[in-house]
Amino acid sequence: MKISRRATLGGLLAAGGSGPLRAADWPSRPLDWIVPFPPGGSNDTFARPIAAVVGQRIGEPVVVGNRGGAGGTIGAASVARAAPNGYTMLVGNTGLTYAPLVYPAVRFDLARDLAPISGFAGVPVALVVNPAKLDVKDFAAFVAAARKSPGAINVGSSGLGTIPHLAIELLRKRAGIDIVHIPYRGGGPALQDMLNGQIDSTFQPLSTVVSYVQAGRLRALAVASAEREKLLPDVPTFEEAGLADFRVSTWYGLFAPKATPAPILDTLHDSVQAALGQADIRRLWADQGARAMVESRPAFTAFVAREVKLWSDVARTLSLPME
Repeated sequence: MKISRRATLGGLLAAGGSGPLRAADWPSRPLDWIVPFPPGGSNDTFARPIAAVVGQRIGEPVVVGNRGGAGGTIGAASVARAAPNGYTMLVGNTGLTYAPLVYPAVRFDLARDLAPISGFAGVPVALVVNPAKLDVKDFAAFVAAARKSPGAINVGSSGLGTIPHLAIELLRKRAGIDIVHIPYRGGGPALQDMLNGQIDSTFQPLSTVVSYVQAGRLRALAVASAEREKLLPDVPTFEEAGLADFRVSTWYGLFAPKATPAPILDTLHDSVQAALGQADIRRLWADQGARAMVESRPAFTAFVAREVKLWSDVARTLSLPME
């Protein structure tokens, strides 16, 4: 799906740009998608199947490479500095929405430096408890217990400055409760300690706790999504449980340098959306407890703007590590 020279030039003129795209149609060589984290993580899981389909549709390979460091900001900043010619893109996630507050030395700002193209997937988190340690039947009982004994309930997270940590702080603020944050080095150790009865509760991606909830070892009180999740249809959303507008997910999506011409962004968006409609990708997403982000490019842009504001506001209230 090549973009004609006329369409490309129109986009360049609209963007105020000039340069190599005047000489040839796009794309004329492989594209680089930068995952700003080490190999093997969930960013790769969601990026690589999409990249394969997009490459087939545009007629050039899409090469997914990893460039980790500083919470993703090093790789993200490298994409922000790349030429806006449609050949270098970023696979970003929720953590980059507030990364400038955690790693100010990198001088990267998602809203300022990059143009959203399309979301890939969103994985909501769920609040789960160990019923043998904290025997509350639902979210209302959790809140009541926290108000009755301020500081008595602890909630584990995957680490300082992570989305589960920020979810805990948002819950503390929105529900008006005093709970104790217990940071771990990763979601796995937090989950293991809760299974062993060392902590009361934790926020975890839905996919990591489904089997334990179904086996009765953990109890899911609420899921932070707009609708109930198919993996746990009996678990209410936070809104259904009494806490309005509490939606927390780790999401993944594609971004380009800010001045990339609109026709290229539109072509990439449409190709990603086509990939999300394929049966094999839908099955993979379902296995990961993920929702496909099927929406227009303006809708994804507005979503990213809301996420930047929400998580930056929460992050400003914390003393986050500058590692």
